[in-house]
Amino acid sequence: MNRTAKTMLPAVAMTVVSMVLTLAVVVMWLGESMPKGVAVVVGLGLDGGWLATLAYERRLAAQGDHSTPVTAVGWGFGVVATGVLVAHALGEDSPGAWLAVSWLPIAAKALWLVHGLWERTALTGEALEAIQGIQQEARDEAAVARARLRAEAATEETRLTAVTEAGSRVARVQAATAERLSGAWSTLEAARQGEGTGRALTSVTAPVTPGGTSRWELPVWGTALALETAPALTDEALDMLVDQIRHSESPALSYREMAGRFRAAGHSASENRLRAAWKRVAA
Repeated sequence: MNRTAKTMLPAVAMTVVSMVLTLAVVVMWLGESMPKGVAVVVGLGLDGGWLATLAYERRLAAQGDHSTPVTAVGWGFGVVATGVLVAHALGEDSPGAWLAVSWLPIAAKALWLVHGLWERTALTGEALEAIQGIQQEARDEAAVARARLRAEAATEETRLTAVTEAGSRVARVQAATAERLSGAWSTLEAARQGEGTGRALTSVTAPVTPGGTSRWELPVWGTALALETAPALTDEALDMLVDQIRHSESPALSYREMAGRFRAAGHSASENRLRAAWKRVAA
């Protein structure tokens, strides 16, 4: 009832004011040419017709019904009342005040239209509370979802940062280790392939070697057992092994691949002899 009064009371108040103004204008306008009682009856007839039409229209609205002719008649009474006020204002020496209130009948009819629209769309208190609860629940779920997404994003960012830093440290350690191994391998390879290494070692050990025919060679990669127990190969046997390993696949293996398989098989030979055998076989 309180919600209905918010839109009904302004319409009722403006309708009453419009009827009073219309009655006063009709009495002042027609009172000069006819008895005032007759003028009052005319004014009351105009207001009564408008009020009866409005009451009938309100009853139809309460039943959920609508009648276009009744609505048209109601608007017609409002237009006539406005016309009476405007005509009276134009006949006055100072029409401004009357013109200022001449729109009240039309405004009252418009307010009743707004009240009817409100009644057709109004909801009960329980329905409004249910809607508010649904909206609040939806807002709560949306806020929780946003907070969860932000937390997951922050956690993922922290994890990726930690993984990236750990990977960077591992990469730096691997790079440093690879650099040291590369330097050690380069030094060993240079010593192994140097022509003066064997002569220098032979010249040092020749005085203590019977016959002075020992040939000193640097150790090669492979198992210690294979290097210690493998018998020395003749040039012919070495050439046969190199040729066999080289052509074990098609296309033929490169020198580095062949040397790796040669030593992995447990054979022993100096780098100089192995390269010489490779050159003989390849030629």
